[in-house]
Amino acid sequence: MRRGENHISIDVSEPSVARMYDYLLGGTDNYVSDREACAELLRIAPSTRELALINRAFLIRAVRYLAAECGIRQFIDHGSGLPTHPNVHQIAQGVDAAARVVYVDNDPIVLAHGRMMLEENLSTTSVIGADMRDTAAIFASDEVGRLIRSDEPVAALFVSVLHCIPDSSDPWKLIRDVAGRLPSGSYLVISQLASDDAKLRERVTDFMLGTTGGAWGRVRSFDEVDRFFGGLELEKAEKPVEVSQWYPDSDLYPRQATQEWIEYGGVARIP
Repeated sequence: MRRGENHISIDVSEPSVARMYDYLLGGTDNYVSDREACAELLRIAPSTRELALINRAFLIRAVRYLAAECGIRQFIDHGSGLPTHPNVHQIAQGVDAAARVVYVDNDPIVLAHGRMMLEENLSTTSVIGADMRDTAAIFASDEVGRLIRSDEPVAALFVSVLHCIPDSSDPWKLIRDVAGRLPSGSYLVISQLASDDAKLRERVTDFMLGTTGGAWGRVRSFDEVDRFFGGLELEKAEKPVEVSQWYPDSDLYPRQATQEWIEYGGVARIP
């Protein structure tokens, strides 16, 4: 794959989490390896496709809520994945055309597609290649410096990505570190694959670790996900919830026929 004079080498024989998610959402930026991996995942957890659609609807509601009702005009989307309409900048800029968005991802296909998509929107939107765990590098980047104003509230998004981070990288510390860099009145949007079925957690985690060559974390319990929200003020819910229940704006959302695992999380304000 080429963009300008840069050559991006991609091994499409190995599944990618971003491309698997794209396939589950009905996208076309995926390969045989991704579709085969999704087929096996659907055998293990049949509700996975609906779960992905539910999570995307949650992202759309959360961004619209933050832009329209909370006045947030700048967003950092960690582990943004492949572009899927509507994207974060399209939602936010539908409320205010001056809203600014920085996407963060380290998948080369995500970066290539994101940069092509944003070529006509560079004054307010950017995509940077970085590991979402590298908070210092992200906040020190030229694009964050150009688009994100340190004296205004920010929404930091971690939507369906924290399960990609192993415990050894301490995702709870990641959330604390990001929250600590944002001004009071900023927000965190968090969802994570969760289940209280220990056998299911182990089976899916083992499958995803094997599928991604170890580039994954694990499915977590509800109590473990609750820890991400420590010290924060939850919005529109008294506690984290299955995300289709977070501030629903319609009954016409996908529903899981089974709930062996769910996307669990919410939106929280930094005091």
